[in-house]
Amino acid sequence: MVNRPSGRPVREGALTVAELVQQGRLAGVRMSGASGRDTEVRSVRIVDRTTALDTLEPHTAVVLTGRVAAAGWTVEMALRKAWEHAAACVVVTESAGRPGSVGALADRLGVPLLVIDEDALDAAVRIASAVARPDAGRTALVAQAARALADAGPHAGRVLSALHAVLPSTAVALTGPTGEVLAGRRAALSAEGGALTVRVEVPGGDGGSLGTLLARSGSRVAGWGETVRDVLRLAVAPLTAWCAVRRLDDERTGHRAELLLHRLLEADAGATGDDGPGAGPGEDARAEAAALGWPARGPLVAYALRSVAGRDGPDPGPALRAVWAAAGPGGPLIAYKGCWVAWQPVTPADGTDPLDEAGRRLADALCALAAYAPVAGGVAGTASSLSALGPVLADACAAAGVAAAGNPGSVVRGDRMGAAQLLSAVPTDLLRGPAAVVLAPLIEADRDGTLLRTLAVVLDAGASPTAAAEVLGVHRNTVAARLERIRALGFDPDDASQRLALHLACRVLLSGDCDGEH
Repeated sequence: MVNRPSGRPVREGALTVAELVQQGRLAGVRMSGASGRDTEVRSVRIVDRTTALDTLEPHTAVVLTGRVAAAGWTVEMALRKAWEHAAACVVVTESAGRPGSVGALADRLGVPLLVIDEDALDAAVRIASAVARPDAGRTALVAQAARALADAGPHAGRVLSALHAVLPSTAVALTGPTGEVLAGRRAALSAEGGALTVRVEVPGGDGGSLGTLLARSGSRVAGWGETVRDVLRLAVAPLTAWCAVRRLDDERTGHRAELLLHRLLEADAGATGDDGPGAGPGEDARAEAAALGWPARGPLVAYALRSVAGRDGPDPGPALRAVWAAAGPGGPLIAYKGCWVAWQPVTPADGTDPLDEAGRRLADALCALAAYAPVAGGVAGTASSLSALGPVLADACAAAGVAAAGNPGSVVRGDRMGAAQLLSAVPTDLLRGPAAVVLAPLIEADRDGTLLRTLAVVLDAGASPTAAAEVLGVHRNTVAARLERIRALGFDPDDASQRLALHLACRVLLSGDCDGEH
C-alpha cells in the first residue's frame, strides 16, 4: 500500500469519508479505495478542468464535472493528484466513462473513489452541507439507527445486522458473560492497536447481565466514539426484550418437559395388569416423549445436576439447558425433584463399564457449565427402557446431592456412594430442626459454610483428611486446620459415638441448602 503525504492537523469533529457516505445522503453511492475511508473531509472542491487538480487542498472532497469526469484517463489523473495533495476522496457520476482499472487504482493509492447516481453539482451541495454540519449528520445517523432497530425487533441477529448497516467501518458483536460471541462479528474482539473500542452492558431479563455490546472501529474522529455509544445504547432495549422472550419460551418449554417427565414416570410406576408396564395412562405421555425425541430404548444412563450447597443466585436453568444442548453428553435437561436430569442410551462393550464413560462425559460438561452456574453432578444406570428410568433417575439425583456437598464440577456415581446414598434419602424436612440443634455451635461459628462442608466431606471420606482435601480441592493442611476448629467446637469425626449423628446432621442441612433450586 502506498503511503499518502500527511496534511495539516485535522479539525476536531470533521466527518470521515465513510461517515460522509453514510450520512451525506448521496444517491446510489459506491466506494472503491476502502483503505482511505477513515480519512477526514473538511472541504469540497468542484473540478471541471485538469489544471485545477494542481491546487487541491488536503482533506478535500474532489467532485469531478465536465471534461475531467468524461474519460477514464482524466479520472485516473484526478486520483493521482488527490493522492499527491492528500485530498480526502474523488467523487464522480455513474455516467462518466471509465475503464475498470480506475477502481483498482483507487484501492492501490488508498484514495476513496465515490461513484454516485446523481448530478455532480447536487452531490457537491450535499457534501458541503454534511461537512459544514457534521453534528447534524451524526444526529441523522442516530435517528436512522433508531428506525432500523425498530424494524429489526427483538431478535439478536437482526439487531446486529442493523447496527452494521448504520455504523460505517465498525464491527459490532454481542458477547456473553465469558466473552463468547453470541451474535455479530468476531472482528469486534480484535486486539488491533489504536482501534476505537466502545462497550455497552446489556442487562438480561432476570436483572443480571445478558452480555456486552462491543464495537471496534478504526476511526479516530473526535466524537465518533460517542456516536457509536449512542447507537449501541439504542440496541440495548431490543436485545433485553429478545433475552426476555427467549427466557419465557425456555421456561415454558422447560415447564412442559418437567410435567411430561413426571406424568411419564408416575404412569409407568402405577401401570399394572396383564398389559404390563406402559399400558393405559402412560401411552399418551410416551407418545409425546417420542415426538420430542427423548431417548427411549435402553440401556440408558441417567445424569443429574445440582447447585452446590451455599451458592445463591438467579435461576441458572435456562443457561444450563442452553449449554447442555451444545456441550452435554446428550438427551434433554429437565428440572426434576430439586435437580436437572438427563439420560441417554449407551452401547455396551465387552469389559467396559458404561458409567465410567458417562462420568467422564458429565465431568466435561460440568467444566463447560462452570461459567454459568456452580453445579455438581451424579450419574447412575442402567435402565432397560424409558419405563424403567424412574429408579435410575432417583439414584442419579441422590448421587448429585452427595456431589453438591463438595466443589462445583464434582461427579459422584450412584453405585459407589455407600452410606452417603442412604443419608441422601433421609426425609430432611423432618430432621432439619434436630440437625440444626446438634450442630448449633458449629453453625454459629461457621459464617460461610466452610466448616460444615468440610465436616461432611471428611465423614464421607471415612475421616481421612487426605481424601477430603482431594474432594474439596484444597491442601491437606487446610483440611487439618479446619478439623482442629471443628474439634474445638466439640465435634470429633473420629469419635464413633458421634460419627453417625454428625454425618446425618451435615447431610440434612446441606441438602436443605439445595432444596428448591432448579
